Amino acid sequence: MGTFKIEGGHALKGSIQPQGAKNEALQILCAVLLTPEAVTIHNIPNIIDVNKLMLLLEHLGVKVNKIGKGSYTFQADEVNLKYLESDQFKVDGRGLRGSIMIVGPLLARFGKGFIPKPGGDKIGRRRLDTHFEGLIKLGAKFRYSKEEQFYGVEAEKLKGAYMLLEEASVTGTANILMAAVLAEGKTTIYNAACEPYLQQLCKMLNRMGAKISGVGSNLLVIEGVDSLGGTEHTMLPDMIEIGSWIGLAAMTKSELTITNVSWNDLGLIPETFRKLGITVEKRGEDIFIPAHKDGYEIQNFIDGSILNISDAPWPGFTPDLLSIILVVATQARGSVLIHQKMFESRLFFVDKLIDMGAKIILCDPHRATVIGHDFKSTLKSTTMTSPDIRAGVSLLIAALSAKGTSHIQNIEQIDRGYEHIDDRLRAIGAKIERID
Repeated sequence: MGTFKIEGGHALKGSIQPQGAKNEALQILCAVLLTPEAVTIHNIPNIIDVNKLMLLLEHLGVKVNKIGKGSYTFQADEVNLKYLESDQFKVDGRGLRGSIMIVGPLLARFGKGFIPKPGGDKIGRRRLDTHFEGLIKLGAKFRYSKEEQFYGVEAEKLKGAYMLLEEASVTGTANILMAAVLAEGKTTIYNAACEPYLQQLCKMLNRMGAKISGVGSNLLVIEGVDSLGGTEHTMLPDMIEIGSWIGLAAMTKSELTITNVSWNDLGLIPETFRKLGITVEKRGEDIFIPAHKDGYEIQNFIDGSILNISDAPWPGFTPDLLSIILVVATQARGSVLIHQKMFESRLFFVDKLIDMGAKIILCDPHRATVIGHDFKSTLKSTTMTSPDIRAGVSLLIAALSAKGTSHIQNIEQIDRGYEHIDDRLRAIGAKIERID
């Protein structure tokens, strides 16, 4: 396992461009299975999770050709369905949470889709019920091997249906949507996820010949078509990375410009950081963060009660940034209650921040109260281990703000979601070294 060695306490300066969106990439790449024609995709991030999915697609017989930095063509005209029954597939599929989204396209186009129970972050349970209940309503027969933890769905022909999703699952909505575009008749999905990345998937499928209406809402209507064609698609910048850089600038009292952020797709992210007292300035499509030399002060609610920041399905605040919000609050003036509603293990990394000197009360698995230091007491350097992607980056931000030298182990978790993060941080003045 690799380790980051970080010398903290240095102000950074310059500009940084966010990578292509990880969560969009996992959906868009699975959609190439819906057509035998070539699909060109730009702004694909070079990160472990995306590269694993691209390798899985190659093993499935998809022709993958790199045509430039972050740009590839995919052609699924000779898909090898026998791979789905191989031992290698069971290994490849388990190594990536996003692999679940190949099931919908395979079922729609070839009449069957299999997947081993996927892995991913250790942040709590993430049920697959929404995926398979939706596919069953489209007419698929479901089977599950408890011994092998292997799922399968099969259908001669999918038929459109009305469904009200129990939860607004992003990956579940994407999977059902990709199956429904080739189903016979009309499918209505209510309580659908409507994140910008899901909207991007809908727009791409419509360019391929699908008939999806209600894009951007939680009510999607899909008129099934017989086949889809090729297209060209450019992915949005990663909103989670954008939020990470806002937090990094504030914690290190740095002046940073985050370029080409696609402001219209950021939702509540800028305003949530502003509630912590951070200046987030819009300059065209860039974000400018001035050096917060005098710190930043958390707002209270209008009745004077303590600020509560919680996650919610889009257009609510994304759960992937609550870890960043929490670490940024450790040096604010004032207090805030962080309420992580969606995953029961995502706040368990706070013990590492407490070891660094942060004042945090972990109320229960879902809630933590942070009492900010107002930079009167800096965090202490330490050695720690990254438990998941987002907590890992939060610890990295804490280490960059701390006095002394810190070490973060298990950095493969960070590499799963952030492209060449050490190189990019060094370019703006960070003292960070990768040790294998």
